[in-house]
Amino acid sequence: MLHPNFVIVGAILNLIGSISYFVDTIKGKVKPDRVTWLLWSIIPFIAFIAQIKQGVGLQSLMTFMTGFTPLMIFLASFVNKKSYWRLGRLDMICGTISVIGILFWYITKTGNAAIAFSILADGLAAIPTIVKSYYEPETEDYKVYLLGASSAAITLLTINIWSFAYYAWPVYILIVTLLLTILIRFRLGTLLR
Repeated sequence: MLHPNFVIVGAILNLIGSISYFVDTIKGKVKPDRVTWLLWSIIPFIAFIAQIKQGVGLQSLMTFMTGFTPLMIFLASFVNKKSYWRLGRLDMICGTISVIGILFWYITKTGNAAIAFSILADGLAAIPTIVKSYYEPETEDYKVYLLGASSAAITLLTINIWSFAYYAWPVYILIVTLLLTILIRFRLGTLLR
C-alpha cells in the first residue's frame, strides 16, 4: 500500500494530461464532445462532496480533479471553433439520462447513493466519447485518459479503508479511462471494422 500523499502525485499526472488535452483543444487537434466534458465537469463534484461527507480524506482529491480538469477542457472547446465535436442524438439521450441520474442523487441525498448515481450518470455521459473514440479515434488523444487511469490506480493503491465511498469512484475512473485509452491508442474501432 502506498502512502496517501501519493494521491497528490496522481492528481499532478491527471493535471499534466489535462493540460496537454486543453492545449490540443485550443489548437483544434482534438475535438472534445461538449456534452461529455460538461457532465464530466459537474458529476465528479457531486461524488467529491459525497466522499467528503462520508469521511474520505486525501483520496477524494482524485475525484475533485476528475471534475476540475474536464471543466478546463469544456471551456477550452469554445476558444477554437474547430475543436468542437458535433452534437448528435446519442449525445442528447446520454446527456438527458445522465441528468436524470443527478436528480436521483439529489432525491436520495445519501453519500453512497450519491456516489453510485454519480458513477451511473458519469458513465452515461462517457458513452458519446466512447462511441466517438471507437469510430473516430483521431479526434482524441489517449494521453489524457492514460494519465487519468494512472491517477485512479495510484489512488486505489493508497486506500486502507475498503469501503464503497473510498474505492467506487477510482475503480470506475480506472475502467472508463483504460477503455478510452485502448480505443484511442490502438485505434481498436478501426481494426475491428
